[in-house]
Amino acid sequence: MKLPWKHFPLSLRVRNVDLAHLLVPDMENWKGCRCILRLKGSKHVSLQILDLEEHIPKLKIIHVAGTKGKGSTCAFCEAILRECGFRTGLFTSPHLIDVRERFRINGLDISEDKFLFYFWDCWNQLKQQVTEDLPMPPLFQFLTVLAFKIFVCEQVDVAIIEVGLGGTKDSTNVIKVPVVCGIATLGMDHTEVLGDTLGEIASHKSGIFKPQIPAFTVHQLSEAMDVLHEKANELAVPLKVVEPLDERKLDGLKLSLSGDHQFTNAGLAVSLCKCWLQRTGNWEKILQNQDKKEANIPEAFLRGLAAARLSGRAQIVYDLSSNCNSSSTLAESSSGDLIFYLDGAHSPESMEVCARWFSSAVQESKQLPKLLSSSHDVEIIKEVWGSGYIQSERDSSVESNKISKKILLFNCMEVRDPQILLPRLVSTCASSGTYFSKAIFVPSMSTYNKVTSGTSAIPSGISNRDLSWQFSLQRLWEKIIHGIEGDILDKSSKLDSAETLPPREFVYEDASRCSPADGIFGCSSVISSLPLTIKWLRDCVRENPALRVQVLVTGSLHLVGDVLKLLKR
Repeated sequence: MKLPWKHFPLSLRVRNVDLAHLLVPDMENWKGCRCILRLKGSKHVSLQILDLEEHIPKLKIIHVAGTKGKGSTCAFCEAILRECGFRTGLFTSPHLIDVRERFRINGLDISEDKFLFYFWDCWNQLKQQVTEDLPMPPLFQFLTVLAFKIFVCEQVDVAIIEVGLGGTKDSTNVIKVPVVCGIATLGMDHTEVLGDTLGEIASHKSGIFKPQIPAFTVHQLSEAMDVLHEKANELAVPLKVVEPLDERKLDGLKLSLSGDHQFTNAGLAVSLCKCWLQRTGNWEKILQNQDKKEANIPEAFLRGLAAARLSGRAQIVYDLSSNCNSSSTLAESSSGDLIFYLDGAHSPESMEVCARWFSSAVQESKQLPKLLSSSHDVEIIKEVWGSGYIQSERDSSVESNKISKKILLFNCMEVRDPQILLPRLVSTCASSGTYFSKAIFVPSMSTYNKVTSGTSAIPSGISNRDLSWQFSLQRLWEKIIHGIEGDILDKSSKLDSAETLPPREFVYEDASRCSPADGIFGCSSVISSLPLTIKWLRDCVRENPALRVQVLVTGSLHLVGDVLKLLKR
């Protein structure tokens, strides 16, 4: 029976509800090894209860692990095979705004009605079997089982499954016989769980390899590559290393996901999809109506590479609110531009990739269409919300005369090391000639243990919020910008006040012009609320028509999701 949102008991609503106490009995330990290990004994039980075990092989799965790029690779695979005419299922994580983002059917998030139906079906069956020795599964495991349930019932032709964390003990690794496996770029992340060497991390990731099942990976550092080959040899896995996609093979099309690193992910996706088509007996069908030259990429592949979408990764969003008199009426060009560059990078390697992408994107920004100058431009902006990425073929000969200011909007979880992330970001941007005017540090609105929908309420209360982490990030930033050695910025410095918003003039001044004086540092600010921050940025550009503010949002996918949520309201 379908149950609409309003019929959910308050404690069970998946809109703005913390399911941790229901799905994860020991949430405090969820981030650590103890949670990962406890999945081993019970993960098959959930599948048995839901009668899914024998159906999972029929999903003809592509299973993808990696440190960075696995989500993009999965998105490319989904779009390619959908363009080839197959009904696709895609399971990715995390979600940025709505939990339904994790479950895509034929390129679209699962509908609310279907999500609720399948959610309750799984929930009730598992709840009936709960005992002291068999509690409800942890959160991610429940969502993984839910994905299998959805894809089986929706009768997809192919399921593309992204690993959540690691590989060997990840809850997606109940897949016994995938069609093909992929390992995206490996790097140092989740070291508290996966180990503090690249070899240990590679060992976890290669845990998705299955005996004699083909696998593909990209070029890795030797420490990681050696482990992948060793694991492949143990299981008689034919492992192939694929090259980045050659841009010349795109016949003039552009990848829908931005950044040069996406050619690596696209190359992996093309190999995975070709192998999937060959092993399922569909490759020749795809080539029937086109030139069979081996160097060519099938037309359906090209369409997929140009259509894939993945929010929060190298995503550019123009803010409309700063140019609107109302929700439906566009103002004339009487205010500045506010552009958000969103990337959920949170590891050293991904931060470097993010910095290169941002530098390239802002340098090309003068070639983008002038905002809101015609009804045609309004339609372009609407398309941006649909795909998540800017696609425009308008004349780029006219350069904007607006004054551009680049601002960093940053937060990261305390398990990350900002002393590595922030210097890597600054140095990589500087090497490309990109410099931030200012940095703003804010707390995220969401937390890792929340399951929310797009209509979840935005927290309004900011009283008594602990901002000590944000102030520590600010101190680090000021040390980087001013080259200060030692702990000069101590607790007595004037960096500990977020009682008021910065003055409008704050955004206009470049960091190169601000220098420490009397313990006051003007290159950064801590703001106690993300909604207040977005409002302040909008007010700044509304008051200055000659201003273009380019905001890089990074350090946390939670922060990226929160910003997207606010921009869409």
